[in-house]
Amino acid sequence: MNTGINIPYKRILVTGATGFLGSHILPALREAFPQAEIIGVGRSDYDLLKPDAAETMLADIKPEAVVHLAAKVGGIIANKAYPADFYYENITINTLTFHAAWEAGIAKFLTLIGGCSYPAGAPSPIREESMWDGYPQAESAPYSIAKKMMLVQSESYRRQYGFNSVVLIPGNVYGEYDNFNFEYAHVIPALIRRFIEAAEKGAPQVACFGSGRPTRDFVYAADVARLIPWFLANYNSSEPVNISSGTRTSIRELAELIQRATGYEGRLQWDTSKPDGQLDKIFAVERLHRLGLECPTPLEEGLHKTVTWFRQARREGNVRL
Repeated sequence: MNTGINIPYKRILVTGATGFLGSHILPALREAFPQAEIIGVGRSDYDLLKPDAAETMLADIKPEAVVHLAAKVGGIIANKAYPADFYYENITINTLTFHAAWEAGIAKFLTLIGGCSYPAGAPSPIREESMWDGYPQAESAPYSIAKKMMLVQSESYRRQYGFNSVVLIPGNVYGEYDNFNFEYAHVIPALIRRFIEAAEKGAPQVACFGSGRPTRDFVYAADVARLIPWFLANYNSSEPVNISSGTRTSIRELAELIQRATGYEGRLQWDTSKPDGQLDKIFAVERLHRLGLECPTPLEEGLHKTVTWFRQARREGNVRL
């Protein structure tokens, strides 16, 4: 991996620093840039939904670069239940914060959007050029389209104002500090919690949705975090880059890996009355690899680390349930 990093910024602001990815990216930035001041803020510090909050934040902190992670995020259950909230909060936070950063003269603005922003019918492996070839998966479209507009804002502000902003697209991210609340959890934290609780109760079986045949591309959060300093220091384009492992794992294989990692000894019962969703969703990583970068952590290793963290965090009451 290309690890050469020279940072021209003395003060870097991270929004959403208390969230899942923020909890990984903040320490990664501090490790990569020990000479810089890295300042993390959350909603309790500045509510970026409020008018002028972004301007106040930037005036108070006076950063030279911004890593923007603040967002309303959740799994498919939450997206189906609160589509208006997911659209409004994300489009508002992103639009206002991006514009305020340009007005404040920020030298570099880096943000992340989800792979769910790609068209639902995009063929796998999904290339960055496929972004505008169709509508995203309908159930999460309000969220994913709101996030997708960051690409439009990045390109248009660069073209008109020369504003240097970068948009990265992680795959299905998992790892420590994730949200394990069933309403908001994605598939990996939901299954980890379900298997551990089933083992504790001695449940003979665990229900899993669908057939288990769909395939997905999972990426360990610490791998994503370790790449952010490089992009902040070296990448200066509005062309998005997929950040993922590029490996194909079926949901059935995933469930079996999590079953082993958690030590659950019961049966897996596949509920085929539940929809499978898109059958194959893998991200092309050629653009990432051409930059000399990769996300190398094997899924089994990352799952074991996540399970270990979850057990400890639950004992200490430091996990979102």
